[in-house]
Amino acid sequence: MEVAQEEIFGPVISVITYEDEADAIEIANDSIYGLSGAVYTADLEHGYEVARQIRTGTISVNASIMDFTLPFGGYKQSGIGREGGVEGLDEFFEIKTVHLPAWSG
Repeated sequence: MEVAQEEIFGPVISVITYEDEADAIEIANDSIYGLSGAVYTADLEHGYEVARQIRTGTISVNASIMDFTLPFGGYKQSGIGREGGVEGLDEFFEIKTVHLPAWSG
């Protein structure tokens, strides 16, 4: 359904059944988008391992946190780069290398 495949910005939740953890990860990754996601579990270490397998730019475990000191942006067709953190400043810089001969000034 469209609500499960598109980026819906609003108070909407999709509930999709799954067979096992691998199926849940496959469903989560089966989208052309990947802005953000969340994993809820009683085992934080395992939640971290699952979160690493989900292809989103931001993912939380047992929370929904927005920290503007960290980079934020999506994978695949989500977002337009990164915002926040040092990575969010990259698009405002032009890198220049200046070579000088040995200087004894």
